[in-house]
Parts: sequence; structure tokens; C-alpha cells
Amino acid sequence: MSKPLRVVLVKPSKYGTDGLVERFRRGFMPNSTLPYLESLTPRRLGGRSVEVHAFDEYVETDLGYLSWLRRDPGCRTLVALVGVQSHQLQRALDLAAYARAAGVEGCVIGGPHPMTCDTSVLQGRGVNFALGEAELLWASILADALEGELRPVYGAETRWQRELAAPVLEPPSPRRLRRYVVPMLGVYPARGCPFSCSFCSVIKIAGRQVRSQPVETTLASLRKAKAAGVKLIMFTSDNFNKYADAGPLLEAMIAERIELPFFVQCDTQIAAQGGLVELLARAGCFQMFVGAESFSRPALLAVNKGHNRPERYRDIVRACREHGITSHFSNILGFPTDTEAGILEHLRTLMELDPDVASFYLLTPIPGTEQYAELLAAGRIAETDLDRFDGACPTWRHPCLGPEQLRGLLFRCYREFYAWGRVSRRLLRQLGRRDFRTGAAVFAVAGHAALARHAARRGTHPMAGGVGRVGRDARSDYLALRRDRYGLERVPLPAVLELSPEDREINRQARLGVPA
Repeated sequence: MSKPLRVVLVKPSKYGTDGLVERFRRGFMPNSTLPYLESLTPRRLGGRSVEVHAFDEYVETDLGYLSWLRRDPGCRTLVALVGVQSHQLQRALDLAAYARAAGVEGCVIGGPHPMTCDTSVLQGRGVNFALGEAELLWASILADALEGELRPVYGAETRWQRELAAPVLEPPSPRRLRRYVVPMLGVYPARGCPFSCSFCSVIKIAGRQVRSQPVETTLASLRKAKAAGVKLIMFTSDNFNKYADAGPLLEAMIAERIELPFFVQCDTQIAAQGGLVELLARAGCFQMFVGAESFSRPALLAVNKGHNRPERYRDIVRACREHGITSHFSNILGFPTDTEAGILEHLRTLMELDPDVASFYLLTPIPGTEQYAELLAAGRIAETDLDRFDGACPTWRHPCLGPEQLRGLLFRCYREFYAWGRVSRRLLRQLGRRDFRTGAAVFAVAGHAALARHAARRGTHPMAGGVGRVGRDARSDYLALRRDRYGLERVPLPAVLELSPEDREINRQARLGVPA
């Protein structure tokens, strides 16, 4: 009798600076890849049944889920480590080594790191790698796993689809949703970014051609989410204002009275798209995340982010405030020209501008990016542990600022921006407008503030993964497995994985017409 296939999807956590696996009693932001891959997996394949189990390690506070990473004689098991970023790679490798040592027939690692970084030093050791988008590769991986014949590498020829073939999302169960501070679901209406910021990994992961799924697919996912008790939607497209079908989608949400509060990411050119801001508000947008990064035009130009014009940031805050949308500005500290005085001036300017929410990160040469390649070639990357490439740890030799100085400035920015007097005024602004978005907006402002102040006191980044950290296991528990499987204790800093000719052509075509 042919064996069924068991698919175990795991979003790996990472190892903290203390060596512990990062685990939290409540997650901050649910992972979007898990429900996406669950929805992409058929329940029958080749005449055999397929069962799917999904785990987000960040919110697994006991180790019972590891029992699914063991061989079951009654089925074939595929363990897929999904959405793996560079700071999660070593944890993903350890989980794969654990599963293989426990007799699991196949393990595959996919996500931003294998898509953008050379993993050849790790290949051929019984663990497989997916180098492209899931829609291109997942059906082949499942078919090969069913037959017990996984290939070492999938997707070396091309990284991206030309058109998205996306599934309607099956929302997580209420039990899984309760593991997070708020029951939220990530939805991907579009993918890709037309810009070429040297520090950004998005253009390496998703390409510069903005591709979108059918509006009806997104609407069907929203209907299912609402029926399942999802309370917030995260539109994960990095430039929602460059999404060609944004208008039709929002109009349809209004017409159907979906009334699920959602947040979007937009580039700073949203400042000139007042009509879209109004439409977002009517459809239910409660927060807009904007990659402001810096108020220094020369610093922005130096990293190819010339489309950001700091003099227009105020227009974004004003437009959001006018339409009851909370503005969330992302800030990067530690550009090469930054000084301590310059960072503190940035903070003063930001507080005068007064967006409702702000995030701060240290400039990190993310493996796979153009900036990483440049700093690696120049010998300026000081950190050799991939676990630390998370936006909260100094990783390269800054010309003006030392590592402790940078970390001190990071937490100072959080403390001062979220001083209680300022937070109270921001909350009062939200309470002045009442509609179905109000609760989400108040929660966003208050929740970010409380989390940021708590994390700053502890010297941890508020976006680390959740609240109520729990220590269960550590790097040391898996080192022997890592040595046996891969012949190393620490993964060396990788080279950048170059684009294939087909992928370069997709990017070349995208450059022909960058939306204004």
C-alpha cells in the first residue's frame, strides 16, 4: 500500500544573544508564510492523502511539536523550514539536522536566505534547498517527497514567477490565532518593488516587477478570514501604492462591507496620492507603514533611495491624520555618515513630525543585498554569527560610532519617542474619531508604546517576536547534530547568490517604467 504524505511546516525561530531559542507566550506578528503554504498544499496528491501540520517556533512554548519532526513508519514525512531569513538559518539547519537524525525522509529549507545567498557549502548533506518562490517549486517538492526522491536544490534556474498563481488562504484555527497578541492574518495582494535600495532584501526576494494576484482571490481570502474570527489583516505587499489593482480591491471591500481593519506598507510617494489614502481609509485601513529611514537626503541617495524626499514626510502624516489612519514611520540608525549628534537630531525631527508609531533599526548589511556584498568585499563586516543579522545588533565597522554607542542610541530613540506624555496625546487623537477601525488604531498606538518601553528597559528589540519570553532549549542542545550533519559549528558568512539570466530580464523590464 502506498504511504500517505505528512507535511510539517515550521517557521524557525532564532537563537538569542544568550543562546536560547527565542520563544514567547504571545507572538507579536503571525507569520504569513505558514498559512500561505498550508493553503497551497493539496490534501490529495498522486492518489494518496496529504496531511499538513504547521508550527511557528516563536510561539511554541513547550517542545512537544518536535515530535512531529520524527519518522512515522505509517507515512512519508516532509519537513519544510519556511520563510527562513539569514538570522534564522542556523536554527533552521539545526531543526533539519534534528529531523534527519530522527529518521525523517526529507527536509527542505526555503525563504529569503536560500533565495538570495549561496548555500553550496551546506548542500549535498541530506538537507534540500528551495531557491525560488513557493508557487514555482512547491508542487515539484511535494511530488518528489511523496516518492522519497527529493533533489538537492530546487529553483536554480529562476527565482520568481512572472505572474502570481496564488491560493485562497485558509485562515489558521482559533487555537493558533490565540497564540498571538491579536488574531491577525497576512495577505499578499501583490509582490515586488520597483526601486533599487542597496540595503533592502525585498528586491532580491521578490524582484522589481510588481506582480499581483487576482482581486477575487484576495476578496475570497478576506471573507474566509472574517468568518474564522480574524480581527486584523496585514497586507504584506511592500508597496501597496504601486499595486495596480489597489483601487478595485478597496472599492470591492467597501461595496461588500468587509470591515476588517487592515494595515498596509507604502513607499513615500504615497504623499502625492491623496485619493488613494482616502480610499484606504474608507476600506478599513487603520495604519500605514512607511519606510522613511532618514531625514538626510545625501544618506538616502547614497543607498539608492532617492525616491524618498524628507520634505514630503509631513504630507504623509497629515494625510493619514486627516483620514483617521495611524502613521508608522520606520527609521534606520547608523548610515555611514551618521554621528551621535546627527541621530539625536533625527529623533528630534521625528518627534516634531509626530507620526503615531515609529520603529527603529540599526543599519544591517542583510546577506544577499547589494550593500552586504559591498561591505563584505571591503572587509567591513565585523560580525560572523548570522544569528545577529536581525536589525538590532551592530554587525559592521561604522566609521563614527562604536557598537555599544549604536545600541545605546537605538534604545534611547525608543524611550524618548514613546514617552508617556507623547503616547497619551497620540491616543487622544485616535479616540476623537469613532468607526470600526478605532479599536485597532488605539491598540496599535498603545501596544507599540508598551512593547517598545518594556523592550528598551530590557535591552531587547521590541520587534523581536513577542511578549513573555520563555526559555526551553538552547543552541548548545543542537551543536552536536549541527557538527555531525554539516561539519561545522557556525555557518560562514555567505556569498551573494546572483540572479539567473531570466530573473535579470524580469528586473530589466521593470526598470522601463517605475510608477511615479
